[in-house]
Amino acid sequence: MSQVLGKPQPEEEDDDEEEEEELVGLAGYGDGPDSSDAEPDSGTEEGVLDFSDPFSTEVKPRILLMGLRRSGKSSIQKVVFHKMSPNETLFLESTNKICREDVSNSSFVNFQIWDFPGQIDFFDPTFDYEMIFRGTGALIFVIDSQDDYMEALARLHLTVTRAYKVNTDINFEVFIHKVDGLSDDHKIETQRDIHQRANDDLADAGLEKIHLSFYLTSIYDHSIFEAFSKVVQKLIPQLPTLENLLNIFISNSGIEKAFLFDVVSKIYIATDSTPVDMQTYELCCDMIDVVIDISCIYGLKEDGAGTPYDKESTAIIKLNNTTVLYLKEVTKFLALVCFVREESFERKGLIDYNFHCFRKAIHEVFEGLNLGHGSESTES
Repeated sequence: MSQVLGKPQPEEEDDDEEEEEELVGLAGYGDGPDSSDAEPDSGTEEGVLDFSDPFSTEVKPRILLMGLRRSGKSSIQKVVFHKMSPNETLFLESTNKICREDVSNSSFVNFQIWDFPGQIDFFDPTFDYEMIFRGTGALIFVIDSQDDYMEALARLHLTVTRAYKVNTDINFEVFIHKVDGLSDDHKIETQRDIHQRANDDLADAGLEKIHLSFYLTSIYDHSIFEAFSKVVQKLIPQLPTLENLLNIFISNSGIEKAFLFDVVSKIYIATDSTPVDMQTYELCCDMIDVVIDISCIYGLKEDGAGTPYDKESTAIIKLNNTTVLYLKEVTKFLALVCFVREESFERKGLIDYNFHCFRKAIHEVFEGLNLGHGSESTES
């Protein structure tokens, strides 16, 4: 496999410094104090959040991470949003308080994650669970697939029914986690059993209208990133617009597949309407890692000024199967990663022109401009 990577030197130092602050340090993202180790922003010694804290009244959608103890909630958060190595999560201490973290990498990936310790009964009278669920966009319940999950299913049912009474708009997501230790047949059987039991419990309670989404996940492969991508996409009101722009872009450019990635977390916030192949997604993630790592070494000025990812960032990787991976910067935090056949890539000028139109439309979506004008910009 041959690789061609390029990123010209940044031109304006002031802009670079501003971008560096907003990027929160791509090279060392997550090197700061862990949210579980840092002092809580609000809460008592028992880990009860003080909902009089002005921070709790912000309008950012919340993603709640819930589940029994040692189910892997904190490990998921560290791997996805802090670039922690999966092996390092073995040394994480059990969470003993509610940890809240902001994820504000871009206007599309802009939410709070609340990690609830499994041993805390948040339905205790000292907790205002109505306040918790009222501002929640998604509730992720993590089930350890390698453990007896009967107790977890009972907690899942209790959590979902209580949350639904408060907020019928919550997206309920079930991560059947730690499946790396199961055989393929065992994975399918476990997913089928958990799916059946969870939905039967809801049917017995007369709550068939509650929809649960199930994902097989592991921190040792890209399944956890893909699952989180699906969760985050449901919280993006502009998602239909983004998907439509991607469909227009690939149909006019001879591109086979395109993803719009959040560079820091490697969550894809949108893709075109063609099916997502796991291997394709993994290649995109690996490409982003390569581009950022190379840019951190060779893309900065001698004094270290600038950022490893900016408006000049671009990369081309030619694979052995006559496929070309093409990465282009869309915003400070988003990258477009495309799969193109080698013969189609010969029309790179057309692809770049259509990308310019696509990028302009994306920026108009960010700025809240007329979406009709943004769609018109992509006609090429």
